[in-house]
Amino acid sequence: AKSGNYHLPTFQCPDGLTQEQYLDRLCRAGLSRLYGEPWPQAVRERYDFEYATIKKMGFMSYFLIVADFIGWAKQRGIPVGPGRGSAAGSIIAYALGITGVDPLKYNLLFERFLNPDRVSMPDIDIDFCVNRRGEVIDYVRNKYGDECVCQIGTFGKLLSRAALTDVGRVLNVPLARVKAITKQIEVKQGKVPPIKEILEQNEVLRQDYEADAQVKELWDTARTLEGMNRGTGVHAAGVVIAPSAVDNYVPLMRQKEDTEADSVIATQYTMLEIEAQGLLKMDFLGLRNLTIIEQALRFIEEDTG
Repeated sequence: AKSGNYHLPTFQCPDGLTQEQYLDRLCRAGLSRLYGEPWPQAVRERYDFEYATIKKMGFMSYFLIVADFIGWAKQRGIPVGPGRGSAAGSIIAYALGITGVDPLKYNLLFERFLNPDRVSMPDIDIDFCVNRRGEVIDYVRNKYGDECVCQIGTFGKLLSRAALTDVGRVLNVPLARVKAITKQIEVKQGKVPPIKEILEQNEVLRQDYEADAQVKELWDTARTLEGMNRGTGVHAAGVVIAPSAVDNYVPLMRQKEDTEADSVIATQYTMLEIEAQGLLKMDFLGLRNLTIIEQALRFIEEDTG
């Protein structure tokens, strides 16, 4: 199924229904369950607006795919988060059980999620229990075909500290000397500052840079390489679902991951290029908090009944 420049997998609807009919049926059942019948006027207006927008933009299949695997996970007792980000602004996502937040109650905007004036693929980040996230990805693989589902590749960048360490090794700067420099680089909010900023703000390192020719060469060479791709990896959450084999659209690679026994097949393109190709990208996030909450509830039930 191709909508605009998008390549969406086709969702097979039951009972010979079209995607429009099936989505409408699921939404109506969900809204009646959540708001009772007849629906309040605000619910009807919001639903009609969202449904028309989704139909016009050609994203029926998208919502059916997401609702299907979230419903499957919930049926099997896999903890799923209540929704995060702009998707929580959709009453259709709420009706389908994709999110657990009432957008009308909290006055959340649908336009932040989907907007006909700024056509882009909807993006729903879904939290799953970290221990059972793999089961959901396996379900998606089985449903849409192993060759159509793939994890997304990433590139590790050469940041200031890593660049200094790598360059020091090549230039034969003693390791102790390099460590003495990198130890002074302060990590701010989990991020390593760029070389330019370090030399501007750290008086000791700047004086060392100006006084020692070998150290100056170390910094200058590292600055040239800073920001380049150092190696490939696999995105922590991103999964692409294509209408046919993924390698019909993008190149693939075999990536060895520390946590996996076998190598993982991933795209050679990153998330940004995947989106530019019009492919469906999903974020299957493994959230440890959901796992902890589920275990706590189980212990409470065992102890108290």
